[in-house]
Amino acid sequence: MTPPGRPGEGSQQIPSHQPHQPFPAHSDHGTSTQTLPPYQAKAKKQSNIVGLIALITAVLGFIFACIPGALIVGWVLLPIAFVLGLVSLFLKDKSKWMGITALILSIVGTIVGVVVFFTVVTNSFDEALGSGNTTVVEPSEDAVADDGAAEEDVAEEDAAAEAGTRENPYPIGSVIESDDWRVVVNSVTLAATDAVVSANQFNEPPAEGSEYILVNYSTTYLGDDPDGQIPAFVTVEYVTADNTTVNSFDNSVVAPEAIDTTSTLYTDGTATGNTAFEVPTATADQGVLAVTPGMLGDKVFVAVQ
Repeated sequence: MTPPGRPGEGSQQIPSHQPHQPFPAHSDHGTSTQTLPPYQAKAKKQSNIVGLIALITAVLGFIFACIPGALIVGWVLLPIAFVLGLVSLFLKDKSKWMGITALILSIVGTIVGVVVFFTVVTNSFDEALGSGNTTVVEPSEDAVADDGAAEEDVAEEDAAAEAGTRENPYPIGSVIESDDWRVVVNSVTLAATDAVVSANQFNEPPAEGSEYILVNYSTTYLGDDPDGQIPAFVTVEYVTADNTTVNSFDNSVVAPEAIDTTSTLYTDGTATGNTAFEVPTATADQGVLAVTPGMLGDKVFVAVQ
């Protein structure tokens, strides 16, 4: 007989102080059961074809802009590269670096092209003005060569080829001719300060350490312009030993028996006279004269003594 109040054998005893609760389906230990979205990798920007074309065009334009003979090609390609590079920057989800590089190259290339252009124009202008077929005959008793004379040696030919430079100037009395003008430096008078100052009451003494020199020269018009030309187109300058050019306009003195460069000369007309230069006293005899026989004449150098 089983005592009352005691559970039978095999029965489950439930304590009276713990209520019976069903076992939870999921145990919650503080972690969220919310499902996270899958990881999405950042999309890679696609290649920019327009930017690539702009970059290639800019590189080609830059190269051509540096070549004087192909400069016009560079000027055509560089604006195209600039526009394409600008367009490529507004394409969505496309790489931008090629477009930016194309813009920079097109701008720099244009600047380089402008510099090259002005250099070519300047050189062409100088060549045009310096292509006057200038010839020089030095004063010599043997100036007229015999047609049957023996051929000069190489050293003498080289020396003749270098004549007329600052290092090897022509002697005083050389006849310098272009198509339109003949110029002859007749004499150079060093230390002519007293003669210049006394030639005109308004002539001022030279600066300390300087002196006046007088250059006497003749210029003859050889052209056939019916209206004639003025000798002002012929220039005579003094180049100092330290590579500085001095011209007669650098001072306001009036030279004694000054040459008239403002009166018109007609074919075979000649003007002769002096011009004064203010030069350093210490190196006055070390300079040279730079003579240009007209606007289209080549500059040649003549010694001062």
